[in-house]
Amino acid sequence: MTGTDVATTLASSGTNFTPIGIIAVIFIPLSAAIAVSVWSYFRLQSHRADAVAMAAYRKLAEEAVANMTELRAEMAKLARHVSVVEQLMRDVG
Repeated sequence: MTGTDVATTLASSGTNFTPIGIIAVIFIPLSAAIAVSVWSYFRLQSHRADAVAMAAYRKLAEEAVANMTELRAEMAKLARHVSVVEQLMRDVG
């Protein structure tokens, strides 16, 4: 039985494909639109979560830079004190 024989048999049996076609034409694009909308929503939520995490990371990085600047200043001060103590020990010794 070929494809045309099947179509002829179905058509001769009185099967009306118009309602099935209309439902398919409405249902398939509607389902695709809903699926794309749900996918886009969850992708947006993922990007929002990433943006929040990135903002927290930026804040942490800025705090780390500020702390390192303070630490360098204190290290320089300590190095000056150590050099003074070393000089004093050379003078005494």
